[in-house]
Amino acid sequence: MRPVRTLGAVMAIGVVTLAAACGGDDGESGGAPDGKAVTVQAANGAVSVPAKPKRIVSLSPTHTETLFAIGAGPQVVAVDDYSNYPAGTPRTKLSGFKPNAEAIIAHKPDLVVLSDDMDGIVKALEKVKVPVLLEPAAKNLDEAYDEIGDLGQATGHEAEAKKVTDGMRADIQKTVAASSKAKGLTYYHELDNQLHSVTSKTFVGQVYGMFGLQNIADKADKASGDYPQLSREYLLKQDPDLILLADTKCCGQNAAALTKRPGWSDLDAVGHGGVVELDDDIASRWGPRLAEFVKAIGDAVQKVQ
Repeated sequence: MRPVRTLGAVMAIGVVTLAAACGGDDGESGGAPDGKAVTVQAANGAVSVPAKPKRIVSLSPTHTETLFAIGAGPQVVAVDDYSNYPAGTPRTKLSGFKPNAEAIIAHKPDLVVLSDDMDGIVKALEKVKVPVLLEPAAKNLDEAYDEIGDLGQATGHEAEAKKVTDGMRADIQKTVAASSKAKGLTYYHELDNQLHSVTSKTFVGQVYGMFGLQNIADKADKASGDYPQLSREYLLKQDPDLILLADTKCCGQNAAALTKRPGWSDLDAVGHGGVVELDDDIASRWGPRLAEFVKAIGDAVQKVQ
C-alpha cells in the first residue's frame, strides 16, 4: 500500500457501496455478508471498500484489464466504452472522459474504479455513498505495479495480483537483459500521424530508457512539453535507428505507409527493418500487458543490433 499520490499530468491517450436509498437491496449489491470492509489507499485518500465487492464498474481500460487479469472479472458488471480487452468485457456507453453519475449509479455498483476525476465524478459518487478508487495514470513501473496491488486488495484478489506483478517484473527483466546492447541506439515513438511523440520523462519514455535507447524527441523544442509535435525536417535530420508506431489502430499507420511520406523512404529505419508496428492499446496502457510492450521493444532492438 502506497502513500496517497497527488494528481499530475497524465498521458493524453489515455481511463465503484451504494446506499439503499439509491436502488434498494436486490441481493446482488454490497460486500461480504458479515459487513467487513477493507481500506485501500488511492489518489482520493483512504477508501473503505466492501470485502470482495460484487458489482464493480470500471471507467478505465487499463484497470479493466487488470481486474480481469487478477481474477476479478466475474465481479465486474459494467465497463466504459474504451475497455475493449479482454474479449467479452461488459462494455457499455459509460464514458471515462465525460462520466455521468446517474448512468453509473444505474448499474448499482459497490465499487467504481477510474483513472481520472473528470467533472468531479469522484465527489458525485461519494455523495451517494459509492466507494470510488481513483488510480491515475502511472508515472513509472513501480506505480503501475502498486495500482495492480491496490485493485487486488480492493477486490479480494491480493494473491492473484501479486502473481501478476511478479510475472510482469520477471518478464520485463528478462527482456531488458537480453537486449543489453541497445545503449546508444536512437528511436522515435509516434503517437499519431501528426508526428506527436513522447519525451524520456513520460511513462512510455522511461520504458524505452530501460534499454538505454536515446529518444530523439528529447532534443526537440522544450517549450512543447513532454508530448512534442516534431517537424518532418527535424525527424528526417535525426534519422532514428528505430521508429515505433503507436498509431496503427487510430491512424492506420504501418511500415508501408511510412514509405509514402515525403523523404521517409530514405530513413535508415524504414530501409532496414527498423519500423515497429505497435498495438496502440498496449503501448498506451500501464496494466498487465506492459510486458508485451517491453517485449516488442526488445525484439526490435535485437533485430537492428
